[in-house]
Formats: sequence, C-alpha cells, structure tokens
Amino acid sequence: MGGLTGLVSATLPVVVLIPVNNQWGLGPALLAALGVALVITVWRIIRKETLQPAISGLLGVALCAAIAWFTGDAKGYFLYGIWVSLVLAVLSIASIIFRWPVVGVVWKGINGESMVWRQVPKAMWAYSYATAGWAAVFLARFLVQNGMYNHGDTTTLGVTRILMGWPLTGLVTLLTIWMVRRANAAVEAAGLVETPEPAEKEA
Repeated sequence: MGGLTGLVSATLPVVVLIPVNNQWGLGPALLAALGVALVITVWRIIRKETLQPAISGLLGVALCAAIAWFTGDAKGYFLYGIWVSLVLAVLSIASIIFRWPVVGVVWKGINGESMVWRQVPKAMWAYSYATAGWAAVFLARFLVQNGMYNHGDTTTLGVTRILMGWPLTGLVTLLTIWMVRRANAAVEAAGLVETPEPAEKEA
C-alpha cells in the first residue's frame, strides 16, 4: 500500500537497528531506528506525499520500539510484525472462504469501483488466487520469523525479516497484477461495466 517508499521506510530502521544494537546495545539501537523513521517521515512530508502512510510508518516504528523496550530485548522490535503477519494470513484465508477475496475488495475500493466482479466466476477465482498468494506470504513470514524469534538472535531475525520482505513482496505483487488483469478481462468478457460507486448524498 505504501509503494516503494513504504518498503524503504519499513526496511531502513531495521538495517540501522541491527548494527547499532550489536555495537552499543538496546537503547541506542531503538533511538537510531526512531531517528531514521523520523527523518523518512519528514522527507515524505517535504516531498508532499500522502501524509497518512508517512505518519503510520513512524507510529509503527515507535510501537515496535516500545515493545522492544518493554521486553528488554531488541528482538521484541519484530514481535508486532510477526503477529500482524499471522492476523493478515487468517483474514486473507477467511476472505476467500466467505467469497470476498480481500485483494478484489481492496483493489476496487481504492479505485472507487463497484463489486460487480463478484458476479463473474473467473474474476472471483482470479482475485482468490491473488489473495491466496498474499496469505501464503504472510503465513510464511509468521512461521519462519516466529521460530527464529524463539530460537535465534536479533541479527539473524533482522536479516530474515529483510529477506522475506522485498523479494516475497515483489513476487506476490507480480502475481497480483497478473490476476487483476485476468479478473478485469473476465468482467469485460461477461459484458459487465465496473462503474464507480455512487457518492452518498448530503443530508
């Protein structure tokens, strides 16, 4: 959702956290991560990017830092992301089961289009496959990183977090783009028009 800048914003604090923690300990490491997140937020504001992702990114880093401080271990920085991955995996799987695949809902919601695609079986399957791809990524992140949190060190966990971030996100994004195009083609072949949702009338 945050695009390339969002990926950078999520990765750089981790890149800074690991060496600073190894060299100077937890406190300086968390301050360094927060400092980097703050600089990125200011930079995004200066570039006049959408404010919500910038603020959300800063708050996310602050929350992760607070958890790490509370647990007394730099590994705690990763706890929030680990458990959010599990929640997102469960939500993605549930959305497929209940025939509201979240990729289709989010994609059409962002573009302000109707949910007419749910009337087209091929489109429904395409969005379900895309959602299943994200579910697999989220579940893999939880299983691998939770195991490393319980048995590994901060450096290994941090490197794993980065390796399971950009590469997997890139792969599942390509799958999503492919499936969205197939869904759009299926809707067009069915002769349906995905018109924007009408705006609510003011009272």
